[in-house]
Order: sequence, then structure tokens, then C-alpha cells
Amino acid sequence: MLFHDNPPTIGVKRMNKNSADPQDAAAKSLVSGAHLVGSVPLSNNSEVFLTVSAAIGRHLRRISDGETGTRSRWNSWTAPSYEHTRGLELVEPPSGSYTPWRQAKIVIDPKDLVLAPLGFSDAAIESYGVFSSLKKSGKIPGHLRFQVCLPSPIAAMIILIEQNSRAAVEPAHVTRLTQEINEIVEAIPNQELAIQWDVCQDVGIWEGYYPAYFPDAKSGVIERLKARAESIPEEVEVGFHLCYGDFKHKHFLEPQDLGVATDIANALAASINRTINWIHMPVPIDRDDFEYFAPLGNLNVQSETEIYLGLIHYDDGVEGASRRIKAAQKVIKNFGAATECGFGRRAPETIAPLLDLHAAITRPVIY
Repeated sequence: MLFHDNPPTIGVKRMNKNSADPQDAAAKSLVSGAHLVGSVPLSNNSEVFLTVSAAIGRHLRRISDGETGTRSRWNSWTAPSYEHTRGLELVEPPSGSYTPWRQAKIVIDPKDLVLAPLGFSDAAIESYGVFSSLKKSGKIPGHLRFQVCLPSPIAAMIILIEQNSRAAVEPAHVTRLTQEINEIVEAIPNQELAIQWDVCQDVGIWEGYYPAYFPDAKSGVIERLKARAESIPEEVEVGFHLCYGDFKHKHFLEPQDLGVATDIANALAASINRTINWIHMPVPIDRDDFEYFAPLGNLNVQSETEIYLGLIHYDDGVEGASRRIKAAQKVIKNFGAATECGFGRRAPETIAPLLDLHAAITRPVIY
């Protein structure tokens, strides 16, 4: 399939005359576009770009490289950086830890700690080369930006650093992360780039599930995300994926409703001095009730900010997604759809039908 450039505008799709349920068709017409959180468990970045573009390229505004291979472990694939850094030693995680990875303990003066490369910039720059080539050949829609997904600094500290070392290690992590972001924005044309901050353990701190390693839990979360967002040039799109975890397809904590996600979104919008292009929020498979979505009535973000609700679930398909869409539409009218988290922990044979599901419940963003 070859794509030709189209302006990235929202079109109005005609209702399918063969639709069995007019309410479903009307709901679909209001779900504006799809969003992929990040990981897609295919063989390599080229296969991800081609597969996703062919299935839902016109439904997306951005496309990631799928975080394939060793990167499928999300944040934990950077663990070798800590293993290879002088002044850090590995210890076992505490009993009952959400993830089983060994954690790093600092054994030198924090001012002497220099973190080994994380690998984000090397991966992004290599994948952008593939993206650019496929886009020039017409195999990726011309409107799509290349999406780079980065775990927040808090995610790395909570998962990969032992509790008493987090405050001491974080400055070195942020220094290395900032270097790699600078390398990304220098190597990739900014008008083709989008960066997503994956905000998971930050949500856990906000909820009181994880202990904060800074004085005020909520303000500390926002201060860190604000600094990271504002470090990125305005021409580069920036978004946030709010998450309750997906290790072994289970949350670390079940959200009561979208109250915490709404509070975080509002705090980010109030504090960050740049455009927030999108915010993604999770919707558990069993939540098709008005009460779960009700807090979105208090959402107060920039008019430019796209909202994506992670209401697509493989296990209950179009029928389940339609129920959740209808419940959400009682509170919020303009939003797109996504899964709760990335695809990375799924069986590869589920990817094609899952992409088809995105196409079935959203309308294209270009025609």
C-alpha cells in the first residue's frame, strides 16, 4: 500500500448505511482517531511501521517504532546501564515488589556518579532512519510524526533503583536522559518528531501505592514532569501516557475512577509552559459505568490537547469498546481511542486483529 500526502485535518465520515446499530455508528463518528501507546511485539521497527501504517495509518497522528526486541521490557530494558555504571551495585527487590528486577544501590558519593548510556537516543535515531525512508517511499502516510516513548525519571527510580538510593541517583539519571533527548532532537527534524512521557510509577506515588523519595508527593511528580516537558523544543510534539502498569497484564493498583488521571492532567496543564499535544488515560475492561468517567467533567486542559481514552480491549472487541465509548460520551464528547497500555506483552498473532479493532471504532484523522 502506498500513501500520498494529505493535510492532517479531521474529516467527517459518512455513516455506513449497512450499520446494524445507528447509535454505534454515531458513537464511532465522534471517536476522533486512534493512538498507539508504544510497544508492538513484531520482529523489528520496519515491520511495525509497515503493519501499523497499512492497518490504521490514517487513524493515527503519530507512530512509534514498536520498541521491539530487548526494548519490549519497557523501562527495564535499560537495566544494563545501571549494571555497567561505576558506583552502583545490584541488590534484590523488596518482597512483594510489582516487578522482579534487581535494583541498583549507590555505593559512592552521588556527585561522582556518571550513568552509562541508556540507549534511548541510539534506538530513536536508528528507527527514525527507517521511518524516514519508508515515508519517502510512500509506505507510511505523509502526515504521521515519529513517536519516541520515554519512561519518566520516576519510573526508572522506582523500578530500577533501591528505595534508599533514589534521591541520590536521580540527578545522574536526569543528566544522562537530558543528553539523550538533546541527541534525539538534534538528529531528527523537529516537525516530524513527537515525544511521549510514560507516566506510570508517578501515578503510583500520587495514589500512595509507591513511597515518594521527595518531600511532597504530588508537587514532586508534577515538578519532574514539567521539567522534562519544558526541556523539549516547542516544534516537537509532547504527550503523556498515564498508566497503572501492565506487568503480566495486571495493574499495580486498580483505579477507582479517572479522578487521579484528571487531577494529574489538570496539574500538568496548569504548570507546563508549552503545548501539551495529547494525554492518554487508562480504562479497565470492566469499567463501562458512568461513575468511572465522571471525573472527566472537571478536565481543564489546553484546547490543543488531544485526549485518548484507553478503552480498547482485545478480549471484548468492538462490543466492549462501544459500551465504554457510550459511557465516556456522557461526560466528554471529543476524544480518541487507544488500548490501556502498549502491545509489547501480547502474542504477535493478536496484533493484526487488535489493529483492526482500532480501525473499527475510530474514524480517520485524514481522508
